[in-house]
Amino acid sequence: MASLLEKVQTLISANLHGIVDRALEANSVKVMDEYIRQVERNLEALEDSAATVGGTVRTLKRKYEEFAAATEKLDRDIDTLIIKGKNDLAAAAQAELNTKQELAQEYYEQWQVQEKQYQAMLDMRMKLETRLTTIKQERERLRALIELAEAKKITVKTIKSLDGLANTGDAEIDSLSQQIRARLDREDARLELATRKIADEIADAVGSSEIDMQLEERRRRLLGGKQE
Repeated sequence: MASLLEKVQTLISANLHGIVDRALEANSVKVMDEYIRQVERNLEALEDSAATVGGTVRTLKRKYEEFAAATEKLDRDIDTLIIKGKNDLAAAAQAELNTKQELAQEYYEQWQVQEKQYQAMLDMRMKLETRLTTIKQERERLRALIELAEAKKITVKTIKSLDGLANTGDAEIDSLSQQIRARLDREDARLELATRKIADEIADAVGSSEIDMQLEERRRRLLGGKQE
């Protein structure tokens, strides 16, 4: 159990920023896929263990309530026996009461310990499920962005420099996606600007040539044989 909870805690506290860095360095989402597989395996194991602990919690609670109810009845019976002067029976009932109170206390303490662990496991499951949802969503975003970067012939070095990000956690995965998108947008803008400049230069050159040709034709027509 301890080993499982340690693995789950490691997965919960994993630096998603680092996972994304490695995915970009490898130009592949395989690193993210491995993390997803580990989370899914341990999430399933955690759910099984939580179900077992949850069952134990219910059993301990039921046992405690049974002994607590029995001690209350015995306590009342002892008062009745004393009033009736049945001291021997009262003494025997008191001894039984002491035993049941001890057992009730033991069940209560075990119940509280198991309940605390059960709630911790439920909390870990929720965090791990949230982590899994986040990494799956970002995997698809990054996969698309990597493919787009490849299609645009942008080198991996251009999109894998993330040293400037100061914070860690879920937030900067979205920040990373925005940075990559921003780089691609700038690349598109540069490409569009360069294309426009080239187009304008071509248009100007073609336009000038046409004007020169028109003027030359007009000179030949007007000047005819006078032209040297």
